[in-house]
Amino acid sequence: MNAAIRAVTRLALRKGYQVYGIERGFLGIINSEIRQLSPRDVGGIITTGGTILRTARFPEFKEHRVQEKAYRILQEEGIDHLIVIGGDGSMAGAEALAALGQSTMTIPATIDNDMNGTQYTIGFDTALNTIVDAVGRIRDTSNSHERIAVVEVMGRHSGHLAVQAGLACGAEIVMIPEYPVDLEGLCKHINESHQMGKEYSVILVAEGQLGGAAVKAYIKEHTYFDPSLTVLGYLQRGGSPSAFDGLLAARMSQVALQLIESGEKNQITGYIDGAIRGIPYEDTARYRFPLEEEAYQLISILSR
Repeated sequence: MNAAIRAVTRLALRKGYQVYGIERGFLGIINSEIRQLSPRDVGGIITTGGTILRTARFPEFKEHRVQEKAYRILQEEGIDHLIVIGGDGSMAGAEALAALGQSTMTIPATIDNDMNGTQYTIGFDTALNTIVDAVGRIRDTSNSHERIAVVEVMGRHSGHLAVQAGLACGAEIVMIPEYPVDLEGLCKHINESHQMGKEYSVILVAEGQLGGAAVKAYIKEHTYFDPSLTVLGYLQRGGSPSAFDGLLAARMSQVALQLIESGEKNQITGYIDGAIRGIPYEDTARYRFPLEEEAYQLISILSR
């Protein structure tokens, strides 16, 4: 997100706009936490994880009266265009303000990579590389001790992160929300793998499934293995952005400003087939990129 904040600020200033940062997202609008940004305010943040503007959960923003209040504040502050950086919830907030007359743009940013209108979201690649690096370290120990490692990763409603990480790090099994849990089949798979001479296994569990602790307990109870458990948690959300995410943030920010300059509004900057373009909010449902079943099945094939 910081890479996008930096790019938006400097590009907009170069085009002659005044730029303001809103602290804590939609909550910051209601609290009038709005401050002007200069090129120096965003200096040195491109390699810093998180967001200098911070973020906050604000479920009350779903209420129409709160949305109307936010719109009035933006108008009073003289905000002509609002650029929102975030996931589905953030885009829903941007759509609500757009319906009231506020010009908005959404730059997609979520490690779950599950937004309509784009194949990639800012943050996904960084989180993916973090998981692969962590699993590589865990694998070393599992291999040395001939153990099963259960690793819980993020993905409450989407298995994109777990599946791509599983393919990249050579996981034995990946358990995700999109497919039913078969713990009996899991144990059978593990036993067969070890009978074939495999000395260790790595199992990735998306948090939207039973959870790593439940999977570990079931394996221990129904096999002669006693797996280790690692919950990566917020480790996946921090750190410097990957090169891909840094580039994606810069290019999406550039497209957002180009759209605004050309008179467009109320769109998401979508990455589709290698190109970034604006897609109106009402059209995003036409561009859905669900989990590829073939990629999910490939994990099991390659693990043997």
